[in-house]
Amino acid sequence: MFFAFIALLAGIVLIGVTYGFARSNLLDGEVAAAKQQAFVHADDVRARLTNSDPTEIGDYLENSLRTVPGGFAVLSSGDIDSSDAASDQLYTIAEFPTRLVDAVRAKKTGTQNAQIDGQDYVTVGVYIAEYDTGYYEAFPLDETESTLNAILTALALGAAGTLLLATLFGLATSRRLLRPLSQVADAAGDIASGGLDTRLEPESDPDLDRLAGSFNEMADAVQTRIEREARFASDVSHELRSPITALTAAVEVLDARRDDIPERTQQALDVVVSQVRRFDSMVIDLLELARLDAGATDLNIEQLELVDLTRRIAARYGEPDLPIVVQRRTPKVVEIDKVRFERILGNLLENARNHGGGAIRIELLPTKGRRIRVAVEDGGPGVASGERHRIFERFARGSAARHRIGTGLGLALVAEHSAAMGGEAWVEDRVGGGARFVVELPAEVQT
Repeated sequence: MFFAFIALLAGIVLIGVTYGFARSNLLDGEVAAAKQQAFVHADDVRARLTNSDPTEIGDYLENSLRTVPGGFAVLSSGDIDSSDAASDQLYTIAEFPTRLVDAVRAKKTGTQNAQIDGQDYVTVGVYIAEYDTGYYEAFPLDETESTLNAILTALALGAAGTLLLATLFGLATSRRLLRPLSQVADAAGDIASGGLDTRLEPESDPDLDRLAGSFNEMADAVQTRIEREARFASDVSHELRSPITALTAAVEVLDARRDDIPERTQQALDVVVSQVRRFDSMVIDLLELARLDAGATDLNIEQLELVDLTRRIAARYGEPDLPIVVQRRTPKVVEIDKVRFERILGNLLENARNHGGGAIRIELLPTKGRRIRVAVEDGGPGVASGERHRIFERFARGSAARHRIGTGLGLALVAEHSAAMGGEAWVEDRVGGGARFVVELPAEVQT
């Protein structure tokens, strides 16, 4: 756009200057030629008035005077307003500019541009002192106007071509200059999307090569840190499995013999049992998240009956009588990853039970692009609009769930599994109050 603007501005200035210069020169040349020819014709008229019968001057002007094509001449005495003679009876002294006529009657010679019958002319007035007469001649500017129009057209075409070339040159130059920045932006986007191994190719330009090298060093540092943190979380989770398993077994034994211990000790045992189970659930979730981060879990697509699968998952998570609303055109059989779908729906049901007072219903509905939506609605306090995005982060909880049970990883697993399947998850308000957690997943529909 900058190159195009500069070219357009330069073209306008060039056209204005060139056209103005050409017009001035052509008009000056036309005026000079007109004056010279008018003086020649005025001398002829003076000679005719001297050597011939003055009454024949009209015949001379009309038949013998050679004016330019489209031009005409008029002979008028200084003491009358009508023409004494004219080369064309259609034109009289009244056609000439008043200022020019007044100048000639004042015994002067002059020129003036004028419009006669809508056409441009150069008019010349010559005072013939011997006979106190004015000779007037009009020279058309048709050819000059045609020449000027041709010059203007050529200049406009040249400016348009220059504008086009400048635009193409600017586009090519800007693309070449901005290509490394576009590559940096694309690489940064790939890294943000999880492609930590994305790097820039070396550049031939030293400055651009320095930019690419700095970016690659930054990407290496980011990848190393993220992988180290992910590996640390995975290692910690693995190391915790063995003591947690032993601790869980020991607590389960104590809980089975709770009748043999005092009541106050039973209360302490209940706390220990609940916390150990919560700890064990957290470690399992952390291990699952570590596998997702490492990309160690593959998609296992199966052909399943959607409504039946949803009902069985709800029953497995303690909701056998939960209503399942199936909207029109929802496919009966889909191809989907059964394990991931069960994990997503199960976590949503547990989230509704722990933080929303229990699920009210499950809704299945189709969307465009061969995708399906699964919505779990609850009648709880809902989720504040400022927390709806953050609630799917790890260990994040809404303000209404901070004093409730849970590990803070359930919804994070829902988001991770949805993304791994090419879908997305979000929460919105439920009509009538409460929250509506929605997951949209791609699913091949079987007809």
